[in-house]
Amino acid sequence: MSLFEAKNVTKQYGNNLALDNVSISVPEQCIFGLLGPNGAGKTTLIRIINQITGPDSGELFLNGKKLKPQDVQVIGYLPEERGLYKKMKVGEQALYFAQLKGLSKAEAMKRLKYWFNKLEIIDWWGKKVEELSKGMQQKVQFVTTVLHEPKLLIFDEPFTGFDPVNTNIIKKEILFLRERGATIIFSTHHMESVEELCDNISLINKAKTILEGSVNNIRKEWAANEYDLVFEGDVKIEGNDHYNILNQHNNDNKSKIRLKTTSNITTNDILRTVSKSGNIISFNPSMPSMNEIFIRVVENRN
Repeated sequence: MSLFEAKNVTKQYGNNLALDNVSISVPEQCIFGLLGPNGAGKTTLIRIINQITGPDSGELFLNGKKLKPQDVQVIGYLPEERGLYKKMKVGEQALYFAQLKGLSKAEAMKRLKYWFNKLEIIDWWGKKVEELSKGMQQKVQFVTTVLHEPKLLIFDEPFTGFDPVNTNIIKKEILFLRERGATIIFSTHHMESVEELCDNISLINKAKTILEGSVNNIRKEWAANEYDLVFEGDVKIEGNDHYNILNQHNNDNKSKIRLKTTSNITTNDILRTVSKSGNIISFNPSMPSMNEIFIRVVENRN
């Protein structure tokens, strides 16, 4: 079941077509990657979901019903461009944002104490935002985004400003939020994070959706007839009319070889041929990374 759907959304700014009949379907309790190169239309779609701007045509649905202005109360949005007030104290500001989202002061204080302690930022309560590093500010804004426990969370480049340790902390919190029932739209350029976090993705390029589906299925579909072999000992094999050798190297008394088939040869035939060269420890389809797929798809469309 989809928690959020956008159907045939089109948006134009002057002569610039930002979105061209874009549709996405975000399953409930899913981390959904909204991907694409700069200028693809991701931010425009996110702004439309948050009702900062409206589509020229198309429809948006939340829980099967048309998206309404009051639905912003059940959406949490962490924008790429952060929006904290620099001169305001951290605790005062977090409390203010929580009450804007409909929490009572007492409930807001209870939840803020939980999150500030969990992320070890309670000592920042009385500091002004301008006294914090970019990463510290990011943690505070993350808390203000999730505090009202929205049904739909939208994170736009959430790891900007974080070192690897804090990036890992926030990744764990995003997974924790999904486990507790949240549905998350996750926009990023970091494909490693997509593989770690996302269940499904939609890739937008030049205002159009060009790839969508589950991360696992997409990686399998783009395996591109490549295979990884591991031999015992020092082994080298040559390409032939049926496959090319992409790379091979020896390490720890093992030989690792990647090949790409160039004909309709079966895996059994490959194994029958290469087994003559030595003892095979493993033979598996090569799974391309999301980064490789991202580049291949975008380049094919340009």
